[in-house]
Amino acid sequence: MPTSENPAGPSEPSRSPEVSSTAASQSPPSTTATSTGALQNAPGQSTPDQSTPSQSTPDQSTPSQNAPDQNTPNLKHTTTLPPSGKSPATPQSGGRRATLEKPSKKGDIAVTAALEKLGTPFSWGGGAPTGATLGIGRGAHTTGFDCSGLTLYAWSKAGVHLAHYTGTQFRQGRRVALKDLRPGDLLFFGGGKGDPTHVGLYLGHGLMIHAPKTGDVVRKTRFIDSPYYRPRYRGATRPT
Repeated sequence: MPTSENPAGPSEPSRSPEVSSTAASQSPPSTTATSTGALQNAPGQSTPDQSTPSQSTPDQSTPSQNAPDQNTPNLKHTTTLPPSGKSPATPQSGGRRATLEKPSKKGDIAVTAALEKLGTPFSWGGGAPTGATLGIGRGAHTTGFDCSGLTLYAWSKAGVHLAHYTGTQFRQGRRVALKDLRPGDLLFFGGGKGDPTHVGLYLGHGLMIHAPKTGDVVRKTRFIDSPYYRPRYRGATRPT
């Protein structure tokens, strides 16, 4: 969560030539403990307090009781401190910046997109890369997805174009054996020896997400041992 920062103001000018030869030691600003353990400037203070150098030992300053002992640096080697409340960046191990996570696999992206549409009405001919649409025929008055409309939408989010027809999707991508299924693979059912009549998106563990039929909604179904879907299973493809 972002926090406001109060950068330290400039040091006060030296009051005598004797003091100008040494840097005034800066004591840490008054601090208040935060819930994260970080220290922040107390309200109303725009610059840190400064201690007066000892006249007998002009190269040393009296350390603050709330901070570790520090020697006053020579003016030629003065180090500029970061603004109050902001620590210097610490390099990652090996001097490299932390890398971002690798992008998800395309099948995982398709699954995520499909799951976001759970509960959307079935609409014959409905669905596009942009999302649910009005269908055609008996779906002309319903905004939603049919089975192939849902799968083409989901895979479009992974950058893959699929046709809006189950038979064509069955010929897109490469065939995948049942034992090698991965999330996002397309599952086809019905149609005898012709084009399949239904398609769903594999989720894993024997489950698929699909748009079943008119009057129903996008839902998850266990197909692997379903007395209806398992006998009608035709195969699977992995879009590319």
